[in-house]
This record gives sequence, C-alpha cells and structure tokens, in this order.
Amino acid sequence: MSRIGNKLITIPAGVEVTVAEGNEVTVKGPKGTLVRKFSPLMGIEVKDGTVTVTRPNEDKHTKQLHGTTRALIATMIEGCEKNYTKILQIVGIGYRAAISGNKLTMNLGFSHPIEMEIPSDVKVECPDANTITVTGIDKQRVGEFAANVRAKRKPEPYGGKGVRYKDEHIRRKEGKTAAAKK
Repeated sequence: MSRIGNKLITIPAGVEVTVAEGNEVTVKGPKGTLVRKFSPLMGIEVKDGTVTVTRPNEDKHTKQLHGTTRALIATMIEGCEKNYTKILQIVGIGYRAAISGNKLTMNLGFSHPIEMEIPSDVKVECPDANTITVTGIDKQRVGEFAANVRAKRKPEPYGGKGVRYKDEHIRRKEGKTAAAKK
C-alpha cells in the first residue's frame, strides 16, 4: 500500500492538467507549462478537479513507480501555480557574484572567476553581491542549478567560507589552538 501514491492531487484554480496518449501529462498554469512522459504501467486520470494515479498490480517495481509518479505530478502542478525558489549565500572576504548577460560570474577565492551558463528555463538574480536567487517552475531544474552553483565552492567547516543555501546550517570545527603547546 503506497500512502503517497494513493493520495489525490487537487488541481488549484488557474491550473489545467491534461493526459495525452502514452501517459504524457501536460500542466498549464499562470507561471508556465510543463510536459512530462510517465510510465505506461501507471493509470493517470483527471476527474472533478483532482488527479488520481493508480497501479495495475502489486509488483515491487510498480509500487515504486506509483508514489514517484504521484509526487512528480504534484510538483509539476505546484510549480506551474507558484515558482520554486532556492536562495544561496556567498560567505567570504572577496567572494561575490554578478550576472552579465546569460552568465553567472562568481569570484570564490580562486585565481580566476568562475562563469556558469544560466539555463533558459531557470531565472537567476543577484540582489546583492553575496546573494544568488534561483527561481523556476521545474523543481528538478531549480535544485540542480542551485546544487551546481554550491558545488563550485562548498562551505568549509573552519571559517565557514563558501557558497551555502540560505537555511543551511554548517557544522563548525574548532581548529588548532596555541594552548595545545606545552
């Protein structure tokens, strides 16, 4: 029994969900349109403002697909209704970010600036030199781009310098002290 897979997905006002041949789900909302093809094993039905996902049997693979399919459709609907946002903070002396054209340029303590191409389906803003805001309707694309930016200079535990998520807690280490000498 899949608790997540059996939940109904309510479609909010202003969002339209259609299922085409071959389980291709199209979600249109005020923020944009998302299209995704799902496994033909799953039964996806739109009725009376809700989306229902059903599975044909109790095989392990089918059970796994059931919850995943339902969760992906729910995130598509939520993304088309309101954008997903990830906020990154840059901590460190001389560390900063700026947007020039279609590139995000970051100075992260290396001998050269790091440039990243911004994907077309993701919007990136730098309200100040130490903050990067990534927004978009596709949760996976927003999270992936934010993770790639963070991976350029992960926060280190001694000084806390690097790129981190806004709500991320960094475990700090004490480091060496002069009092240890005798």
